[in-house]
Amino acid sequence: MSRQRNLHPMQTRSRKFEEVPLDEKSEKVVIDGVRNDGKVIENHIDAPSDSDSDMLDDDGKPDLTGDRHNIALLLFLYILQGIPLGLAGSVPMLLQSRHVSYKQQAIFSFVFWPFSVKLAWAPIVDAIYSKRMGRRKTWMVPAQYLIGIFMLFLSTKVDDLMGGGQDSSPPDVKLLAVFFFILNFLAATQDIAVDGWALTMLSRRNVGWASTCNSVGQTAGYFLGYVLFLALESADFCNRYLRSEPQAEGIMTLAGFLYFWGIVFLITTTIVWVFKRERGPRPHEVHEQRGVLSTYRHLWDVVRLPTVKAFALILITHKMGFAAADAVTGLKLIERGVHRENLALLAIPLTPIQILLPLVISRYTAGPRPMDTFLKAMPFRLIMGVELATMVWLTPYMKNDDGTFPVYYYAMIVVSYSLHQVTLYSMFVATMAFHAQISDPVIGGTYMTLLNTLSNLGGNWPATVALWLVDNLTWSGCDGAEGLRCGGTDLDKACEAAGGTCVTWLDGYYIESAACLIIGFIWLKFMAKTVRELQNKELSAWSAS
Repeated sequence: MSRQRNLHPMQTRSRKFEEVPLDEKSEKVVIDGVRNDGKVIENHIDAPSDSDSDMLDDDGKPDLTGDRHNIALLLFLYILQGIPLGLAGSVPMLLQSRHVSYKQQAIFSFVFWPFSVKLAWAPIVDAIYSKRMGRRKTWMVPAQYLIGIFMLFLSTKVDDLMGGGQDSSPPDVKLLAVFFFILNFLAATQDIAVDGWALTMLSRRNVGWASTCNSVGQTAGYFLGYVLFLALESADFCNRYLRSEPQAEGIMTLAGFLYFWGIVFLITTTIVWVFKRERGPRPHEVHEQRGVLSTYRHLWDVVRLPTVKAFALILITHKMGFAAADAVTGLKLIERGVHRENLALLAIPLTPIQILLPLVISRYTAGPRPMDTFLKAMPFRLIMGVELATMVWLTPYMKNDDGTFPVYYYAMIVVSYSLHQVTLYSMFVATMAFHAQISDPVIGGTYMTLLNTLSNLGGNWPATVALWLVDNLTWSGCDGAEGLRCGGTDLDKACEAAGGTCVTWLDGYYIESAACLIIGFIWLKFMAKTVRELQNKELSAWSAS
């Protein structure tokens, strides 16, 4: 029996490619084989100049000839994209230290929604462009310039918005949310352009590396904007590890960090604009590029497909069981006394894991059934939510008399989050691999944007709801002052002013954790069959063209 060659991890589906001879002036067309019954469907996918039928070189390693610099550029662009996301993730930690309510945290959580609704303007980005500048650079370059300019502007206002001004006013959470919403709106626009550029920047045989650049680059960028910033912003961390003489503030402020990265965005965007050229469209791409209205109509046809409707329901609902663990756990640890910079620094040992996990997991998501990994990982991720809630409950009992925590406590947190990341990335990489398989190349990056948008929306709305409900579900009272209650910044201050003490009988976080566990397993019981059926569909079932 002949042995088949091992597939490269980034190869998203087992396919047979066959060259079809055309006239002398035509480029060759790839015929895409369907896995179920061996029928051959012509997708008219253009082949690069080098052979796409061989994804490995003679030594069995990935053949990255001609794509190494492109992969490096994509990685860099996704790192830039992760910076504003990391900064937006660090602000709730700063706000929690200023004792804002969980409803205010829920308001700020809307800053992450542009990535969940970017489908609304994705067809415009995909269809309208300057031929002279390039289809993707038309949007990517202005978006990154605006991010840089906006960061410079925000650096002059953010101290007052955070409540650190001379009048010591409370944080203006609503205005902060507006500013960071705009920043992430620009980052989401850049994401649309870069996702679309990845499909044409890389040769067809290496296009699977785009998702790896996405996950690794965003993780690295998020690390810089979240972990590095919170560490440098902390006076305690800087005085302990980076200074010989203690000072009242950290090495870097939020305003200074915004200013620095604003300059970086402006400089690097100029370099990419000047020195990186987009290739001209191939003949079939000129025919396939659509106008705005045509793209919206075609996208509407895609949304109406039965397979897409069913998969959209899965993407929007499958993260309900993780809402409490993902959105509230970190804030509760800070509330229990863990310093925000220490919590952020725990991401340092996690970052190599987050970078390597997509590469390792992709070996199991390659091939025709990536969603099997998704389904296998989901119950373990649900159980990890209970484990994280247990860690929050144990935290006050592990605190030292001086307010610090022993080393073994942080080791337990690292182990818990590491296991959680394994389950999270198993589901994420599996989903991204499935998206790459089923996306119709006719509408460029818009199809991928549709699927990624639904996936992001499925994570953001449960997180916002979970944050909003924490205070309402918490059973607490004001001990020592009759007629007063607790549950929010203003109520807590009124209780303390009256000489009372806020006492929590049952934290709403634990109620949410239990509810999420039940909801998650109910979802898995009733939706797993649908997931398996969808991944068995032929590619034609996902195309409206």
